[in-house]
Amino acid sequence: MNVREPVSCLISRLLFQEQHYQIVWRSLLLGIGQALGITIALRCSANYTSLGWYILIMSFFHFSEFVITSVIRPQNLSLESFLLNHSKAYGIAALISWIEYWTEFWLFPGFKNAYWISMLGLLLCIGGEILRKTAMLTAFHNFDHLIRTRREEQHQLVTTGIYSLCRHPSYVGWFYWSIGTQIILCNPLCAVAYTFASWKFFHERVFEEEVTLLHFFGRDYVAYQSKVPTGLPFIHGYNM
Repeated sequence: MNVREPVSCLISRLLFQEQHYQIVWRSLLLGIGQALGITIALRCSANYTSLGWYILIMSFFHFSEFVITSVIRPQNLSLESFLLNHSKAYGIAALISWIEYWTEFWLFPGFKNAYWISMLGLLLCIGGEILRKTAMLTAFHNFDHLIRTRREEQHQLVTTGIYSLCRHPSYVGWFYWSIGTQIILCNPLCAVAYTFASWKFFHERVFEEEVTLLHFFGRDYVAYQSKVPTGLPFIHGYNM
């Protein structure tokens, strides 16, 4: 047999299944991140406990986004479902938070040992995570990471469960989760910056999404708006 044949077959296999490999190595990386976070939080010096929690929370969030999407909308599952490449701004914000953490850790190491502050951030992240995943599972196939421009045949207006308390529970969960990550790290500057940036992002996102929802559901959504708040502070959405 010509040696080139198995080599060409291997190359073809890798090319045609490249996305599968991309998914596997991302999942593996996030799994390692979760294990690393637990190890640092439990086995390393108390100075690094908050860092361990942060790594665990970040890794779990992105991995669980992919897992839940695989359950509720498997036909839309892709590399983007991890939300690792959510946007350039998201990556820059994460980088800035790491710079603040290590700078303050170097200059004021004791400042990062405020256990009760980090615990508050951890609880905020856990609560936000539970709220977001509950919203995704409640909406099920009606949920999507992207704002839809066309109403699908099975697309329904969900107003029960967690959606009876607020119109955008997945955004509420993500909003408080993002702030919580900075409280875990005891990053005062980024905690304020994340609050402002997240609020601005969701203010625009809710406005844009509700224009679409009003187009899809008309008076039904208007009635829903009049009864249930967005759930986000000082964000009222789009009103007719």
